[in-house]
Amino acid sequence: MNSGKTIFAQLIEFIPSSYEFRCCVERYRGHYKVKSFSCWDQFLTLAFAQLTYRESLRDIEACLRAAPQKLYHMGIRSTVSRNTLANANQIRDWRIYADFAQTLIQEARILYRDEPFGLELANTVYALDATTIDLCLSLFPWAQFRRRKSAVKLHTLLDLRGSIPTVVIITGGQIHEVNILDQLIWEAGAIYLMDRGYLDFRRLYRMHQSGAFFVTRAKKRFDCRRLYSQAVDKKTGLQCDQIVVLNNPVPKRGYPERLRRVRYYDAASQKRFVFLTNTFCCPL
Repeated sequence: MNSGKTIFAQLIEFIPSSYEFRCCVERYRGHYKVKSFSCWDQFLTLAFAQLTYRESLRDIEACLRAAPQKLYHMGIRSTVSRNTLANANQIRDWRIYADFAQTLIQEARILYRDEPFGLELANTVYALDATTIDLCLSLFPWAQFRRRKSAVKLHTLLDLRGSIPTVVIITGGQIHEVNILDQLIWEAGAIYLMDRGYLDFRRLYRMHQSGAFFVTRAKKRFDCRRLYSQAVDKKTGLQCDQIVVLNNPVPKRGYPERLRRVRYYDAASQKRFVFLTNTFCCPL
């Protein structure tokens, strides 16, 4: 019989559980009128449920109560019941765990900051994208997405050096992706990779003015005027590398400066891509 620590307890050891978590709990009075089921017990219970793919509160309760003698060694000091966990999830401030998640993200980014990236770039590179999660309209009427459908959108800013999510924003499914650009704080010198759903020249110009760089895809009807072209090696798939300005007066008022337009052909998929960026020194 194994007498050592459980795998779950070994994983939890990597989490700075003492001072940082207590600060988050005290900041939002998480233990106000709490008798037994602490915020830390709640966090460990939900972490266990996530790691073991539990599907409901009843499933969590049944799994943890199947071996109650092991709960103490997992770090859980209270008996886990469905009603207690549901009540804690409902009344406790979600910002406790949101702030603690930011602490864990910072710890993870420090661990991966020297990881090879595949490109010789000193810049931090982020990827921004969104995914739609379908919901039942009768259970989630506040998230109505279509006439007979509910959904939420999960907007994620991912640090590609270590694949660490740095910002996660959940909105209703009807919110367009481009609106998230108004909620982000741009890091000067960082490079942001985005799909053409985020193509809004006014918002991109604000990013440019903050000292950040972006790489996005141009739409099919992209109206621009070429100033000059740069030499490219067509053996790599690059077809052109141009410095352009916008022609249409409406988007030009939003982005009055130059842009770099790069056309690339992917031989594997036999598709052509047109990228827009505000960086003129980094190779694409």
